[in-house]
Amino acid sequence: MNDANKSEESLQKLRSQIDNIDSQLLCLFNQRAQCAISVADVKKAASELSGEAINFFRPDREAQVIQRIKSGNQGPLSDDEVGRLVREVMSACLALEQPLKIAYLGPEGTFTQSAALKHFGHSVSTVPMSSIPDVFNSVESGHADYGLVPVENSTEGVVSHTLDTFVDSKLKICGEVEIRIHHHLVNLSQDVSKITHIYSHQQSFAQCRRWLNQNFPDVERIPVSSNAEAARIASLDESAAAICGIPAVEVFNLAICFENIEDLSDNTTRFVIIGHQDIAPSGNDKTSMLISTQNYPGALLALLQPLADHNISMNKIESRPAPERKWEYIFFIDIDGHQDVGSVKQALTGLKDQSALFKILGSYPKASF
Repeated sequence: MNDANKSEESLQKLRSQIDNIDSQLLCLFNQRAQCAISVADVKKAASELSGEAINFFRPDREAQVIQRIKSGNQGPLSDDEVGRLVREVMSACLALEQPLKIAYLGPEGTFTQSAALKHFGHSVSTVPMSSIPDVFNSVESGHADYGLVPVENSTEGVVSHTLDTFVDSKLKICGEVEIRIHHHLVNLSQDVSKITHIYSHQQSFAQCRRWLNQNFPDVERIPVSSNAEAARIASLDESAAAICGIPAVEVFNLAICFENIEDLSDNTTRFVIIGHQDIAPSGNDKTSMLISTQNYPGALLALLQPLADHNISMNKIESRPAPERKWEYIFFIDIDGHQDVGSVKQALTGLKDQSALFKILGSYPKASF
């Protein structure tokens, strides 16, 4: 047998193994789906007896499943790739229990939609909203099961509209997801000589400022409501370019002139999931809150002392002007841990005693992948 025949025989054996594994996967996928249907039946029966609403979506449980499987991963698939695959399986199974409707800051093709699909998987229905308050309103009114909004970017900082909307909202943070943001300069033809103006969201312009100054210093920059809107405009005008991500490129059939033009290669945006439910501890959680204090020397130090006393790590603190109170501020704080567990619970009791305003926005699993 010559080398070509041996190679073909080896390929056929490997392809046969792959076919057998695929058949096993299909069987296991459907077994898992049947278990999900049975779980739904048990939850419905319990709900009928108790009269309580059913929470089909359990972020704490899903985070534990993903973490357990990632911890047992021995490759060659990366942990993040394993997490993504598991998320899609869980998404498909959850859709058999209850299809979810997710409101997000639109239009179609935004990074926010990509974040929604990363967190919930592709077996949900995503509904674009025109503004951050509209996302909140959609969830509050029951038109959507959950919402997803940007809260901060590693380059440009917090999204103030999101923080401000939390002040008066009754919704809670149920989870978080992080997306690496890669910006591309796109147009209809790839001919950059035709570009006379560039459209994008203001934050994207800021995240690509250095690159734009070096490469298109004299081209007009026109801010619009979203990168997807920028892509839509560029799809109608040969003299226009847009800064956007791959989803918008695909939606509007644009050509990429330059890839990855963001100034920082690790540019990342964090999004939070908003809903009505309290989330149980997952074992790797974060708690977000808003607090305020009286305006006197050392007030903030005294306010935060309970965190130090109980050895609680604070991940973030941001201030926003207090509504209708000139020169007073509300602080948005993220800490490690769950509000119902151990030293975090004790620290929050101390914080509440020191605060003029104290509102826990939610305890939820940290981003899994």
